[in-house]
Amino acid sequence: MPDLRLEGATKYYKVEKKKLLAVEDINLTIEQGEFVFLIGSSGAGKTTVLRMLGGDLKPDAGSAYLGETNMNHFFGPLQFRLRRSFGYVWQEPQLLRKRTIYENLFMALAARSIGRRVKWDKAVGKALALVGMQGVEHCFPADLSLGEVRLVELARALVNSPPILILDELTANLDDDNIWDIMYLLNELNNRGITIIMATHASQYVNIMRRRVVMLTDGHITSDVRNGRYGEKEPKPENIFADAWAKNQKNRRRRWERK
Repeated sequence: MPDLRLEGATKYYKVEKKKLLAVEDINLTIEQGEFVFLIGSSGAGKTTVLRMLGGDLKPDAGSAYLGETNMNHFFGPLQFRLRRSFGYVWQEPQLLRKRTIYENLFMALAARSIGRRVKWDKAVGKALALVGMQGVEHCFPADLSLGEVRLVELARALVNSPPILILDELTANLDDDNIWDIMYLLNELNNRGITIIMATHASQYVNIMRRRVVMLTDGHITSDVRNGRYGEKEPKPENIFADAWAKNQKNRRRRWERK
């Protein structure tokens, strides 16, 4: 699967006839098979970046690429085809309350017009089994706990077997046990080669997993650290030199004390 890339992406929103800047000059490349956490305070621009990366929102300036394909130029059937590459879980509830879990996932498949009904039945069962929620096909969303609903929404995102997952605050308002279950599952999915881009405030789990961490502040990327921690920033070059020098001096002092 191709890489994802934002080049100089800027997005404005109109609020009461005023133009408000959401994100500005975002340059970000996500390679195939990466697991990336997007962090930052509420309103920092995480959702906007996710939507542009997922082809769900076009930047007002700059471009969003899937491989060498500029997603800005995709409309109608072409955009429909593009979206097959992605599985989405947004902050807002995705499940229809008056439809069973089976119907919710079946409708997600039917909307993409992939395969035949027999294959769709198997795909629904496979997606639910993958997130450990087999046996809930005939339940309604109201019959499930919040954690179970989020897992079903993840199954809905996976039902088309997309190579890329776009997840916006998937673990919000969940207890530790549910977050552990979801993070373990996401780690397993990533080990299978699925690219995962996830906006989150779950700092404890970001620190444990030590994946790539991109931080947004007021619509700008302020740090991008591989194997990072929550809120960690890249050391400046002069600090790298200073730290190396201090370590060298400390080692020399120890050697001197041993004499």
